[in-house]
Amino acid sequence: MRLIADLHIHSRFSLATSPTTDLPTLAHWAKLKGINLLGSGDFTHPQWFSDLQHYLTPLENGLYSYQEVLFLLTVEVSVIWSQAQRLHKAHLLILAPNMQAAATINKELSKIGKLANNGRPTFGISAERLVETVWNAAPTAEVIPAHIWTPWFSVFGAKSGFDSLAQCFGKHTNRIFAVETGLSSDPAMNWRVSSLDQLAIISNSDAHSPPKLGREATLLNLPEPSYDSVIAAIKERDPNRFLGTVEFYPQEGKYHYDGHRKCGVVLHPREAIRLKNICPVCGKPLTIGVMHRVEELADRAEGEGPTQRFPVHHLVPLAEIIGQALRIGPESRGVTREYDRLIKRFGNEFRILLDLGEEDLRDGVPSRVLQGITKARAGDLKIKQGYDGVYGKVSIQFDQEEEKQLGLF
Repeated sequence: MRLIADLHIHSRFSLATSPTTDLPTLAHWAKLKGINLLGSGDFTHPQWFSDLQHYLTPLENGLYSYQEVLFLLTVEVSVIWSQAQRLHKAHLLILAPNMQAAATINKELSKIGKLANNGRPTFGISAERLVETVWNAAPTAEVIPAHIWTPWFSVFGAKSGFDSLAQCFGKHTNRIFAVETGLSSDPAMNWRVSSLDQLAIISNSDAHSPPKLGREATLLNLPEPSYDSVIAAIKERDPNRFLGTVEFYPQEGKYHYDGHRKCGVVLHPREAIRLKNICPVCGKPLTIGVMHRVEELADRAEGEGPTQRFPVHHLVPLAEIIGQALRIGPESRGVTREYDRLIKRFGNEFRILLDLGEEDLRDGVPSRVLQGITKARAGDLKIKQGYDGVYGKVSIQFDQEEEKQLGLF
């Protein structure tokens, strides 16, 4: 059974999330997208954990079910601490094997921080102490460093990170078996750092609203899905079970390039280095992006990587493709109508974007939308780089003759 897994999401109890991020809406959008394994998100929050306990049906294999969608208990936590006279901040994704284990983790973490303040709680402890606390509470729980390159809250972030996992996790480094790319990087960028060769590279949406589910995801093949089989497939990186990832185009991520949002300055790392990482407009330090940080830690040239590499599928969300094809906003009623029609016709978004060939789609997809799908698959795009908290912009390069004939499909 192929599983499209999105394990890093949030509930309505996390800051800056949509109030519609509840279980019915999450399950609804997971089915629209074609996601069949979803992280619960935020299991440390008392009210959300109560909802999870009440509404999720246990399957006795570490997974849970709600409206035909599988759930695995997850939460992202933030740790902030001082080490070697520098302040460090990192976000970590915790995966729990069952409700009892999650409850025990919550009990121990409640002694360190206030769990009800935020669905993504913050603890004033080191990453090393955090993983010790989690594993003492639940030995088969797992911890994965989240969006490892983003500037402000990540293991390798320019503002508060480290140059190696060992500096962050110390004696527990060997227990870390996977890292998450984040929206501003993709596996190819991570392959340039040889110290990551023995780790699985996974991707998740970090969605703060249901429509953002699946913008990144991990592909698994598990005949009998369970908590243990999910962990084993990722950890062992067996190409028959770990099938690769679905990715944002990393240039679209909001921390890909260096820049200064206040001044509208966006720079390639080489240009930022030439300017000594100082904004040429206001003279203040630039926000150093993911690409710059990868360049600093990379010991391989661009395009190089380990022998074992897994498939990577860069996608543009269907609503964005439809919006660009129709020349209207991706959240407009016209896009919603066409999106719903296509989902009803073909099943789900990932089936349209990943599985069905051009001939399969030709009968039922407007020609200009189909052109957008095929060009997005081929990477025939123009991308304005994201920087300093500003998302980049992906523009599909439609044929010029079609551009002159608005409304012709």
